[in-house]
Amino acid sequence: MTNAARPRRSALYLPASNPKALAKARTLTADVVILDLEDAVAPDLKVEARAAALAAVAEGGFGRRELVVRANGLSTPWGREDLAAISAAGPDAVLVPKVNSAEEVRGYDAALAAAPPHTRLWIMIETCAALPHLHEIAACGADTRLAGFVMGTNDLAKEMQARPGPARTPFLPILTMAVAAARAHGLVVLDGVCNEFRDLGLFRAEAEQGLEFGFDGKTLIHPDQIAPCNEVFSPSVAEIAWAEAVSAAFALPENAGKGAIKVDGKMVELLHLDQAERTLAIAAAISAS
Repeated sequence: MTNAARPRRSALYLPASNPKALAKARTLTADVVILDLEDAVAPDLKVEARAAALAAVAEGGFGRRELVVRANGLSTPWGREDLAAISAAGPDAVLVPKVNSAEEVRGYDAALAAAPPHTRLWIMIETCAALPHLHEIAACGADTRLAGFVMGTNDLAKEMQARPGPARTPFLPILTMAVAAARAHGLVVLDGVCNEFRDLGLFRAEAEQGLEFGFDGKTLIHPDQIAPCNEVFSPSVAEIAWAEAVSAAFALPENAGKGAIKVDGKMVELLHLDQAERTLAIAAAISAS
């Protein structure tokens, strides 16, 4: 499975200080498990949570799930030790909070210098200061471990003093620009959480909105959100059938070298072939999981 074709439909935050949550994570159908040392952990439990997260990474058993540890920021009393310990443990990725600039990305990259090559850097986009610099920040992916953006809409709402309703109107331009910056530089990009975990209808609507924006998936705060999230961000039967038709048509000898052809009466171009191949790769990876 290539990194681009790896499903990241659902990314569940779990407090690393909760042993039951860590055990349950190995049985859930989330594509990504984020062991949280930051927001979900009280200050007096930070060191204990770090030890628990390291033990969970070492023990493994997460199967095909992508394992990410969210560290505390370098500006906190725990951040530098978090990053040093996580580097040694070598999860799939380290998620860091409140990144404001490309310079800060490079600081986190330097702090992870001892990590194995497969350990990537994901960053939270959750501050007003970061917004004018999204493309500059995303461009760090060319020569650092940076591989993903994760939207932190709760912190953004707090900083902006915004009052987002179900349509998330205050965030619409921000979500658009974050996806565009991520796509321009080949990064994974995940939507923020939906706090109303008991209202799965509202959650589904928000997930569908995230799909429309182009997000790879969505971050979650409750296991009940996993199933609808996976459903929304999985290619539909119709999408898979169309992708198969496009791929098969371009593979025909008479279409070799062509930039545009007809498929089922519609004109399609090579860009549609790229989209079709990604859809089929994602669908195959989901089926194999």
